[in-house]
Amino acid sequence: MAIIGEVLRRSLPEEVGVSNGSSSDSEELHVLAVDDSLVDRKVIERLLKISSCKVTAVESGTRALQFLGLDGDKSSVGFSDLKVNLIMTDYSMPGMTGYELLKKIKESSAFREIPVVIMSSENILARIDRCLEEGAEEYLVKPVKLSDVKRLKDFIMRGEGEEKGKRRILKRKLQDEIFSLCSELPDSDSDLVSSELQSSSPSSNMYMPKRPKFLNTA
Repeated sequence: MAIIGEVLRRSLPEEVGVSNGSSSDSEELHVLAVDDSLVDRKVIERLLKISSCKVTAVESGTRALQFLGLDGDKSSVGFSDLKVNLIMTDYSMPGMTGYELLKKIKESSAFREIPVVIMSSENILARIDRCLEEGAEEYLVKPVKLSDVKRLKDFIMRGEGEEKGKRRILKRKLQDEIFSLCSELPDSDSDLVSSELQSSSPSSNMYMPKRPKFLNTA
């Protein structure tokens, strides 16, 4: 139990509460929207403009990388001086998927701090988890609503996007560590540890997994 308590004490102060003020209220939010569907691209562009955002819309992951100057081609446009505050990309696109674009962005030292939102018409849990673990700020199921865009804008303008992502990643890591440690304890100790951590956890909605019970078939 002391070991698991140490995991919580060691991890939480370092990672929870990290905030990155990416934009001030006086600045116009610039969003890079990526979608191979012309209709969907026009819809998200309109929603962003209604929310007083500046929009650059492109039709593919490749074009997005060219815009950011991450395609490796020195002759590409690469608007390096044009600040981008948020990237919203469709998941299912030919050539390069939204997930692959997300990985490219997070691998870049220049752009990894920019929040990336994945959009998809499919609500697949494995896909959602994979995108969030890779660093996506959020996963939106289409059709994207005006309320979604306004909520994202508020998060970015208040500098809360990075903090939310850090909390989500930390929560997953803690759950994995606790589950691994509990699996090494006897059943009675495992249940006791899980209940104690649940009551003492800084986050009231953190799920503390219990060790699964196996039937003895011998």
